[in-house]
Amino acid sequence: MRDMLGLMKQAQAMQEKVQEIQSEMERSEVEGESGGGMVRVVLSAKGQLKRVNVDAQLLQPGEKEILEDLIVTAHEDARKKAERLMDEKMKSVTAGLALPPGMKLPF
Repeated sequence: MRDMLGLMKQAQAMQEKVQEIQSEMERSEVEGESGGGMVRVVLSAKGQLKRVNVDAQLLQPGEKEILEDLIVTAHEDARKKAERLMDEKMKSVTAGLALPPGMKLPF
């Protein structure tokens, strides 16, 4: 019975840490770029788009498709950075837990 109580306390503590990390991820920002920095996007670490900055040189007639591609690429760069940040934070919470391979928290 003691083992069950200890396990419940550990689960509750881990849940609190996960909630703290999720709150921190909402406040944290990551920046992605493309075109040698000519397009930059800023996302919250949870993926919410905050800002898009485009170098004025890209605002030329006939450059629409290039600009669209650069925005998509910069967004993908920022999204990957946000994923890595979340993975790093979650590793600190799950350290010492015997989770099955491929299982990620939060569920």
